[in-house]
Amino acid sequence: MKKQIIVALAFSVGAFSFAQKKELKAAEKAIKGTNYAEAKSALKQVEAFMPLEDKYKADYYYLYAQSLYAGGAGSLSDIDEAIKSLGKIEGSLSEESTELKQQMINSLLTKGNEAYEGNDYTNASQYFEKAYRLSPKDTTFLYYAAATAINVPDYDRALSIYEELRDLGYTGVKTEYYATNAETKKEETFENKNMRDISVKAKSHTNPGERTTESKKPEIVKNIAIIYVNKGDNEKAIEAMAAAKAESPNDVNLILTEANVHYKMGNTEKFKALLEQATKMDPSNPELQYNLGVIASESGENEQAKGYYEKTIELDPNYVNAYINLSALVLSKEEGIIKEMNGLGSSKKDDLRYDELRQQRQDLYREAVPYLEKALTIDGENVNAAKTLMNIYSILGETAKKDEMKAKVDAIEAGN
Repeated sequence: MKKQIIVALAFSVGAFSFAQKKELKAAEKAIKGTNYAEAKSALKQVEAFMPLEDKYKADYYYLYAQSLYAGGAGSLSDIDEAIKSLGKIEGSLSEESTELKQQMINSLLTKGNEAYEGNDYTNASQYFEKAYRLSPKDTTFLYYAAATAINVPDYDRALSIYEELRDLGYTGVKTEYYATNAETKKEETFENKNMRDISVKAKSHTNPGERTTESKKPEIVKNIAIIYVNKGDNEKAIEAMAAAKAESPNDVNLILTEANVHYKMGNTEKFKALLEQATKMDPSNPELQYNLGVIASESGENEQAKGYYEKTIELDPNYVNAYINLSALVLSKEEGIIKEMNGLGSSKKDDLRYDELRQQRQDLYREAVPYLEKALTIDGENVNAAKTLMNIYSILGETAKKDEMKAKVDAIEAGN
């Protein structure tokens, strides 16, 4: 009785083995004929006879990956499954598996580049990441995935990938081989030293050289910090920026990013200190001078603000907002004058004081006019400057200029 049971079980295993082999052969044949749907169907039949025999495992996972990849027609989710399937192959079929991986990588990179050139950054990022998952030694693909995710913008995805790159210690540093094109006289880079040397030997290129590219680590840690800023996670942003500054202590843009975080958090003193630090590092930057002017103005330091705005204009004569803000500083003195005027009585002394204050007010308007006119010369569509000028001309009794400015305001608003 026992012998019969043993024979029966052996027969059962043999039947399963035969069925698995048969369906695997059918799947292989279907794939050779590019009939991937039929291949998947055959592999489903193999699954019905699970578990797989050890001698068929490599064949199954390889064929399953091929059917999912479908000669490059597989979806992104199919590619994910194909990558997992290839990861299960051990021993046999390693060469075939490596060849299929390379085909998939080439296809993914081609699709990634096409998506990128078509401004489809979402898919471009996905393709580049999957190329990396197939070839983890090529961390540059993962870097491309992060950079394109930023363009979507998909900050959560970009952050995850940038942090992975940081944890991997990725720098992107490589040796770059170059030579000058003998015909165009322009420098060109080559994929490797051998290709460059062949071109030099053929005399199509001259002046060969090599250099080491800059590390991308500062950019990565900086982008991590900036993403946290965009996500509104200020505490993590500052923490990430400390790491970024350790990598790039002289990066002015990084200091400005940190300054903006402190500004959002209401830390105006820290914001101002960082701006002043950045200004010392880049004294010819009008943007820095302008921002210092804004902070000084908000702090009630109007004379200091005026100095910063004037320095901004000195560095960039067409910095329109500096002119607008200079006019605002002048006109801000009007409030005290109006308050005093409204508080005066009807005595002769009060009447005299009223006339003095009215003249002071008009002098303020005349002082502000050149700034506003310059702003409007630079930016002819600046409706706020035009409206302010219209109101000033009206108060000063300059009717012709007021009418001219009203027509300009109407034209600007009609165009918008």
